Amino acid sequence: MRVLLVEDDEPVAESLTRGLGRYGFEVEWVRTGAAALRAEPSDLVLLDLGLPDMDGLDVCRELRARGDVPIIVISARADETDRVVGLEIGADDYVSKPFGVREVVARIRAVLRRVRPALAQPEPTQSSRLSIDRRARRVYVAGAEKSLTPKEYDLLAFLAEAPGAVFTREQIMEAVWDANWFGPTKTLDVHVGALRRKLGDAVAVETVRGVGFRLTLS
Repeated sequence: MRVLLVEDDEPVAESLTRGLGRYGFEVEWVRTGAAALRAEPSDLVLLDLGLPDMDGLDVCRELRARGDVPIIVISARADETDRVVGLEIGADDYVSKPFGVREVVARIRAVLRRVRPALAQPEPTQSSRLSIDRRARRVYVAGAEKSLTPKEYDLLAFLAEAPGAVFTREQIMEAVWDANWFGPTKTLDVHVGALRRKLGDAVAVETVRGVGFRLTLS
């Protein structure tokens, strides 16, 4: 799925691009409103209001006049007037800075469920023994449902998005516990251990020494 990110703040844009990429989104990043209006069609637009060349609300208004692409405004503006105006001129949602990648992904999925349901339905992850139903947040091993805590499920679902890929501890903490997590990363090891006990040999959550973890489906 292709996302157009309109954001002039480089650290924010790079963090979002990197984070959304881990969730399977293809991100095109532009820095100005003019570039946004020239960009190729996308499946969704993330639009900052504080752009260097024009007001983001004007960009939102023009994009909406051209079609029905879902638009989520991302902005440091906390004024209620901006929120109301943005929604009234066609934005589908409004996220205030600072935010975490997981919040943005949740907003994207919520908007898509409303306006583009065909794009919002993730495919179940299945192997010979493991099945993850992401819509229902349920996990089955050999047909029997396993009881996971919310964070155990989030961790498994994240690793299962790219079986065999190695994720660093930092990537996992940012995706599952959010970028604003300041607690010890030991909690990750605790949750990995719990998954290993509950899922048995249906999957292997392998430790990659000095890097992080990868999940291998059997």
